[in-house]
Amino acid sequence: MNIAAKVKLINKEFPVGDHSMQVLFDVNFEIKTGQLTMLVGPSGCGKTTLISIMTGILSATSGDTEIFGTSINQMSDYDKVIFRRNNIGFIFQQYNLISALTAAENASIPMLAREDIEFDDAVEKARKILNSIGMNNQTDQLPSQLSGGQQQRVAIARALINEPRFIICDEPTAALDAETGKTVIKILQDISRDENRAVLVITHDERIYQFSDRILTMSDGRITGDYKPSELKDRGYDC
Repeated sequence: MNIAAKVKLINKEFPVGDHSMQVLFDVNFEIKTGQLTMLVGPSGCGKTTLISIMTGILSATSGDTEIFGTSINQMSDYDKVIFRRNNIGFIFQQYNLISALTAAENASIPMLAREDIEFDDAVEKARKILNSIGMNNQTDQLPSQLSGGQQQRVAIARALINEPRFIICDEPTAALDAETGKTVIKILQDISRDENRAVLVITHDERIYQFSDRILTMSDGRITGDYKPSELKDRGYDC
């Protein structure tokens, strides 16, 4: 296993009137390839801010993040956009699909942002990815014709289309029933087994903790623990 992400003593302050409010405090950890890592903690503890800094959407007040050895803080805004496009895939709780496009067309969108890709080639690649995650008969259907679990699979395919090495999932199962959520997290678990990739899932959903290799707990802007699912089960979590 290699190190996919190295978060190094990240601090973040936001201006509030004539003073500042600190929301992250010396956050420090590594994420390895070939693993599914979960980041868990209550709402408002700083998870979204942390992920935004890790991916260059926000800047840290101090500290740095390296993604596959590349320092995010040292990049220009333009270089951050290109780096994210080529190296990071995002999956969200809200599927954010375009209603007028088919499943394959929705999944192809990030690839179409590249100047060297033809529309038909991007859609064909999207179909292959959708087929690989169980969407063989739905690639040409509109979002309104798909179940919630199927729409989330389209969102997964969209995140994979540019073959990113680091995949970040923000509450990917929260809007799904238990069985559908289990199917989706198993797909993400399979993706994480690629030794050249890492998957980070931000979640409150204790039902899926058991599918992780490692769980980072967060509270009040700090990383408070680093556990295996079995260790959290002993602490009373539903793993």
